[in-house]
Amino acid sequence: MSDRIKCYKNQAFGDKEEMRRRRKDGAVQLRKEKRNENMLKRRNIPLENDIDDEYIENEDQALLSLVRDAASTTPEVREEAVQQIRKSLSKSNNPPIDTLISAGVVPILVEFLDCDDNPTLQFEATWALTNIASGTSEQTKIVVQHGAVPKFIRLLSSPHEHVLEQSVWALGNIIGDGADCRNYALHHGVVDPIVRFVNTATPITLLRNIVWVIANLCRSKNPPAPVDMIEKVLPALYLLVQHEDSEVLTDACWALSYLTDGSDDQIQLVIDSRVVPYLVQNLSQKDVRILTPALRAVGNIVTGSEKQTQEVLDNGCLAYFTYLLNHYKESIVKEAVWTISNITAGTSAQIEAVIESFLIPPLIKTLNTAEYSTQKEAIWAISNLTVNGTVDQIRTVISAGAIQGLCALLSIKDTQVLQLILDGLTNMLSVFSPDHGSICEIIEECGGLDKIEDLQEHHNKSIYKLAFDIIDKYFSNEDDMAEATEDMTAFNFQTPQAPADGFNF
Repeated sequence: MSDRIKCYKNQAFGDKEEMRRRRKDGAVQLRKEKRNENMLKRRNIPLENDIDDEYIENEDQALLSLVRDAASTTPEVREEAVQQIRKSLSKSNNPPIDTLISAGVVPILVEFLDCDDNPTLQFEATWALTNIASGTSEQTKIVVQHGAVPKFIRLLSSPHEHVLEQSVWALGNIIGDGADCRNYALHHGVVDPIVRFVNTATPITLLRNIVWVIANLCRSKNPPAPVDMIEKVLPALYLLVQHEDSEVLTDACWALSYLTDGSDDQIQLVIDSRVVPYLVQNLSQKDVRILTPALRAVGNIVTGSEKQTQEVLDNGCLAYFTYLLNHYKESIVKEAVWTISNITAGTSAQIEAVIESFLIPPLIKTLNTAEYSTQKEAIWAISNLTVNGTVDQIRTVISAGAIQGLCALLSIKDTQVLQLILDGLTNMLSVFSPDHGSICEIIEECGGLDKIEDLQEHHNKSIYKLAFDIIDKYFSNEDDMAEATEDMTAFNFQTPQAPADGFNF
């Protein structure tokens, strides 16, 4: 096999790092979707926000007056002002964050975080700061710069549950701002008091916020989370990924998807935490909010080493992929095909597992009928298989219609994908050379030969050369074409059938 790989024109196909495609900027970047289920930042907006009418008119002047009152030495005036400030920041549309920041409200609110003898004032200040930190990065950093983070961490030990929970929320917004704020919170020791809440005694509303904070701790990649932090949160995630609450389970899976989107060493930490079986089980989820991050985490793991890929296969993940490849949501299908493309970048035994799971027919179906972004992933999956698969495995994908599917896409403008297709076709022709006549016949019958001939005029030199070499090496000899009909018996074009009694999940 290694000798055969050396013969392929696309040298990248001999490089496992190129074949296993992680989530990077560029052609393999998966579509970024805004998820209401997993916002980086969340504002606390009450169902009814009864801002007093006197503060609606001439709002800016009213807000300045409120900030002055918040600094009052009279407790009643101060509490009323802070409550009105909190209410104004809880508006669902265009909260006046910048106006209040310019008026100097942040240091006043941060000071009130120390008012242990007045939990009402403490809570209102925490809530207001939570909503300021839900804003832009600049607004969040102003809260951090005034020393709120260590105070919020201290309040994780508050005897007042509403103050404690609001402090968790505030920390989640700050940590969700990015790696700098995350690392600042880590420096002040945020992890230990957060993970201690992961137990059966924690109220579900608080636990939902806790797992959301953990997900934000895991999220940023530049730089990635420190190893010691990962090692502290993984035992908590092991428990959370088994939770019955859908919100908890969703954020736990997102956290694991972030942690697996890293180096092989980081992936191994996740595997060693024994969460893989639970991630795989969630591939059967009907709830897309849970299914999406679970599938993404599994897909990330198979970008790792062949041994790490095998860990996922050994936990039975392929049994769920018929469901995933036929999912009603295109993003799920795309993610599933991307995952398979990284499995077919593995060993011939791992490719055989894909074939034995009857996944080639639905894979070819996506190649023929899916959206273009999903078709690209299918092209990768087939092209990878033509490099790492045995002759019989390559014959299987040809019999399922891979050549026809690839040739149908030879008219696209994307040069990288065109190169993938031409490399895949070259690999198929090479495998069966010198008895490649049957492959030539299939290519010609489905109109692929005409398209390859046209590509000899392509402006991209790599495309031109690949197309020229295919024509020159495999279609210039009339004797090869004369033998094609005899050779066609090698491909019966019958797709594998599923077991009569269905799949046993």
